Amino acid sequence: MAVSVSDRSSHSSSSLIPSFLYSSSSSSLSSLSSGSSGQNFMIRSPKEPSGRRIEMFSPAYYAACTVGGALCCGLTHTAVTPLDLVKCNMQIDPAKYKSISSGFGVLYREQGLRGFFRGWAPTLLGYHAQGAFKYGLYEYFKKYYSDLAGPEFATKYKTLIYLAGSASSESIAGLALCPFEAVKVRVQTQPGFARGLSDGLPKLVRAEGVSGLYKGLVPLWGRQIPYTMMKFASYENTVEMIYKHMIPTTKEESSKMVQLGVSFAGGYIAGILCALVSHPADNLVSFLNNSKGATVADAVNRLGLWGLATRGLPLRIFMIGTLTGSQWLIYDSFKVAVGLPTTGGAAPATTTTLASDSTSQRENTIEVA
Repeated sequence: MAVSVSDRSSHSSSSLIPSFLYSSSSSSLSSLSSGSSGQNFMIRSPKEPSGRRIEMFSPAYYAACTVGGALCCGLTHTAVTPLDLVKCNMQIDPAKYKSISSGFGVLYREQGLRGFFRGWAPTLLGYHAQGAFKYGLYEYFKKYYSDLAGPEFATKYKTLIYLAGSASSESIAGLALCPFEAVKVRVQTQPGFARGLSDGLPKLVRAEGVSGLYKGLVPLWGRQIPYTMMKFASYENTVEMIYKHMIPTTKEESSKMVQLGVSFAGGYIAGILCALVSHPADNLVSFLNNSKGATVADAVNRLGLWGLATRGLPLRIFMIGTLTGSQWLIYDSFKVAVGLPTTGGAAPATTTTLASDSTSQRENTIEVA
């Protein structure tokens, strides 16, 4: 019985295979519509009319990832503001804020419930901006470096691709976050400095100039770049291992709920590793932004190497684990909502492998007897 090209095309256009983003096998693309020319790979959004589609690795794709990143980082960091507030004060004044429980007690007695959300505005805006650059540029750089490496090396050295892409994206994202982080730390750790972003930002600029907003940039990079490299590389590899060893079905055969559950679990594990790697630099950022004219040497002399590595660490592990797991859940949920596949599960895709699979797909659609 003959199967026509148009019949196969009609059947393939109704299929959604989430593995397309990172899969280079022709079988994973055979169910995608290639259009009349077979050149453009697109994933149709389930909530959009049939005529509207998001093309993979197109400007619209990167824009969607940027919006998803802004949402997941801004919302989650703002939600954990009370934890961040106690953590920062434990780092700056350990004599007063001796433990997590006593820290919450001190804040409540001195400032009431409203005190737990001091600094929420610079947190919200700062991490919205940071998340937009971090996630959007990570997707771009991951694809860019994969194309430079070629399909063989991109697969063989995929972890290096993840590390390079995340380091590049965070270098730019840190520039967007730094001014807001400087204001946030002052508002949270210096009572009476300012009520929030609206009066704290101009006050800091008047006191220290625009350069004061970037005084903590180098230690911020020292915290955020290793954090982000660990966050993305460990997440990608953890998700791949979960599908390989813990899920009875492949990612393509798993339901959206299972895939999003894997996103949260992989994100939480990645968050724990992130906290361990970046905590010394986090203590430095808090110390330098709170002490005018202070240097890294001053921080080491006052806190000690052990203090830099451990002060406030248990709270930060809990905070960052929950934060990172929630971020990946929100990010992938947004991608699914607009018709894109979830993140992770296989090696990065490259232009070369996509072109090769396009040829294979066209050959497979020839009429078969």
